[in-house]
Amino acid sequence: MNIVASTAMVPLHGIGGRQDLPVPFGFAVVGGAVAITLSFVILGLAWRTPKYRGARAGTPLPAAVTRAVDSGWFRWAVRSVGLAVFAYAGVALLFGVDRLTNPIFGFVYILVWVGLVPLSLILGPIWRTLNPLRTLHLLACRVLRHDPAKGLFDLSPRVGVWPAAAGIVAFAWLELVAPDRATVVVVQSWLALYVVIMGFGAVLFGQAWFAAADPFEVYATLMAKLSPWGRRRSDGAIVVRRPLENLDSLTPRPGLVALVAGLLGSTAYDGFSNSTVWIAWAQNSRYSMTLLGTLALFAFVLFVLVTFAGATVLAGRISNSSRTALPGLFAHSVVPIVLGYVIAHYFTLLWLEGQRTVILLSDPLSDGANVFGTGLLGVNDGIVNHTGVIATVQVGAVVVGHLLGVVSAHDRAVSLFPRANALAGQIPLLVVMVAYTTGGLLLLFSE
Repeated sequence: MNIVASTAMVPLHGIGGRQDLPVPFGFAVVGGAVAITLSFVILGLAWRTPKYRGARAGTPLPAAVTRAVDSGWFRWAVRSVGLAVFAYAGVALLFGVDRLTNPIFGFVYILVWVGLVPLSLILGPIWRTLNPLRTLHLLACRVLRHDPAKGLFDLSPRVGVWPAAAGIVAFAWLELVAPDRATVVVVQSWLALYVVIMGFGAVLFGQAWFAAADPFEVYATLMAKLSPWGRRRSDGAIVVRRPLENLDSLTPRPGLVALVAGLLGSTAYDGFSNSTVWIAWAQNSRYSMTLLGTLALFAFVLFVLVTFAGATVLAGRISNSSRTALPGLFAHSVVPIVLGYVIAHYFTLLWLEGQRTVILLSDPLSDGANVFGTGLLGVNDGIVNHTGVIATVQVGAVVVGHLLGVVSAHDRAVSLFPRANALAGQIPLLVVMVAYTTGGLLLLFSE
């Protein structure tokens, strides 16, 4: 993460280096690759039939819980919270000073973009209800007595989540590449374009546009598939599921592979862009950092897209599977890897700069106000004294994320591929997973 929320921000990527690991870094990389390979062998021997039932599985909560969550009063209470929070942040965005003490930078880049991951893991797909643009669209439709599900045109199923995938890459570019990205005018311009696209899309296609095009909502909904909360397909009851079984309920849609490639590729680029090798080379190049960063970001996203899609197609050929659209059917297995990368790269950022942002939110106009009484608090930065723990968590998050991805891919493979060829068909996916693991660790500790 290259955006800062204050001039006192610590070098977050520098917390927990390879020298802080309890074992030599080379052992950690090799150990991660070996763990992925061994898990593949063990799964092949012990897990020969599909065990996940997706949306059909789960232990239902009491019916009263489902009724309460689905009630109008509860949903509008959540929507009101979302509107209030974003309206308050809008004061800093529209009227705040163009200095790093303005909390809007931390609000957008940290509390929203990074914070929506733990929020979705804990509470499930709540962002759909919190989404202020959805709420404004619903309010406008009520005033106009118009069905929010209807627009001027029907949204083609072929659209899938392609617009959201493009939005993910666009936000990653703003966050990691755009010049002057920690200035109010740049953030205002990006968010204004985002609001216009979402607003016009909702008019044209109804509320289905948000589920297809809103990068924040689609990302949050994707991460919520790793929460224990889900809906039973038969009756819509809220159920508790194993997270990977919940993930198995993810419905493949056009653009889903591009979406996960954008998430994984942009996070990998974030680590690469902080490496001394890249910075030294780019600064000595005759091309601008913006151009080089843009090309490198797209290259990382394209690399993930091509390698993953290619591996799944090759898996289908090796296993003699007649299934089509295999990349989309296996895309859910990348979600735990994305989560592992997010934890490894950003958990210290969320903890430290999240605190700083909350403190700054007490003074949205930087005029000495202390709205919430937190303005005089300091950041609890004791975590920086535990670099060994941080480095271990980072390695563990990457490796465990890939292990969960292997489990998800294996369960899907034994359900799709002929039994005799299911294990051999997964070899291309194994190679890609091992490459992602070693590459992710090398990029994570490349500074």
